[in-house]
Amino acid sequence: MATRVTAGQKRARRKDALYGLAFLGPQLVGLIVFLVGPLIFAFVLAFVNWDGFNPMTSAGLDNFRFVFTDPQIARSALNTLWFTILQVPSVMIFGFLIGFFLQRVGRIKSFYRVLFFAPQVTSSVAVAAIWLWLFNPDISPVNSILARVGIVPPDWLQDPKTVILAFAIVSVWQGVGYQIVMFMAGLENVPRSLYEAADIDGAGEWQKMRKITIPLLSPTILFLTITSIIGSFQIFDYIYVFLGDTAPAASRTIVYEIVQIAFREFSYGRASAVAVCLFLALLAVTGLQLLAQKRWVHYTE
Repeated sequence: MATRVTAGQKRARRKDALYGLAFLGPQLVGLIVFLVGPLIFAFVLAFVNWDGFNPMTSAGLDNFRFVFTDPQIARSALNTLWFTILQVPSVMIFGFLIGFFLQRVGRIKSFYRVLFFAPQVTSSVAVAAIWLWLFNPDISPVNSILARVGIVPPDWLQDPKTVILAFAIVSVWQGVGYQIVMFMAGLENVPRSLYEAADIDGAGEWQKMRKITIPLLSPTILFLTITSIIGSFQIFDYIYVFLGDTAPAASRTIVYEIVQIAFREFSYGRASAVAVCLFLALLAVTGLQLLAQKRWVHYTE
């Protein structure tokens, strides 16, 4: 028999709903103003010609034709993809290995965790300024060390073969602390009883890592993979600090192109078309990762 809802209960529910909306209101307004609104505006701009001053004129699909036919956009897309290939696996592998071994250092692991996390909360501009000195071919201590061991030091930021690698090195150095903290949190949630049972069965360290640690860390790995790929596709600040607004073609990325097209060429329609394509590409990659999780991600109860 269904329970009858009294008038007092209805008033209480409405009151709770109003309180909930009151608390969520500021966040919802911020979400609409700073996220949903600009996103919709970017989609609108992608189909018009606008320099920010004169009236908008319809462009149809011309802006998207530019995106898919301009050779510099294609070069920047490949640079971005190459940066992602270098940065994402490296930062995740280093983050996992360092976090795995830090779990075994005892009480001082909190100190090391803070030490590794410090670059993550440091301004990217400050980090890039430090590495700009480290990559300077004339005074670089990195190049001095390489020269002493018999390796010809490259001109990191001017050589097309090493400039994207240089960006990846800086990004890994700054971002590995976040990965360490996340992996350590995931490792702490792995039941110790599983390791004890594996020890009783005579499993070695590699077997425990392959059969217990990594499968139970798969939700953390999925989350970090998604966020790392999204972050890698948005690299801009290192390039701007290292090379300014006249970066050579070999060092430009998609977000750098968006900024250049919008704020140097004042072609907001074309810039928005590039941004929309980037958004859709990231949406597709994230969707494929979420679909593939059923095959390899294991959730504990």
